[in-house]
Amino acid sequence: RNMAVKGAKEKALKAKKAVLKGLHSHRKKKMRKSVHFKRPKTQKLPRAPKYPRKSVARRNKMDQFAIVKHPLTTESAMKKIEDNNTLVFIVDIKANKPQVKQAVKKLYDIDVAKVNTLIRPDGRKKA
Repeated sequence: RNMAVKGAKEKALKAKKAVLKGLHSHRKKKMRKSVHFKRPKTQKLPRAPKYPRKSVARRNKMDQFAIVKHPLTTESAMKKIEDNNTLVFIVDIKANKPQVKQAVKKLYDIDVAKVNTLIRPDGRKKA
């Protein structure tokens, strides 16, 4: 029992000394080794939005009907159909080859081997 009182007294004296001296008195000054100041990196938290920024998701305007406009029926296109087993379409200028491939596959239920495209002098895309 006597030891417990002695321990408590020591602890109290230590606390008193810490309060009088202050906690930040023995802090060492950091030495700068570089002339450039590097901003400290802080924690970057991932976004956790409280609500969606858009109420309704935007509709995809480039569906298969917008991509494939119409088949081309020129003489050279007809020759391609007969000789090379190739279909020729006028497609949307913004459509890329994978989109054209997907659209033709959906519209005509055929598997497309490959797509060649070119932009004609009149500004329309031929595929």
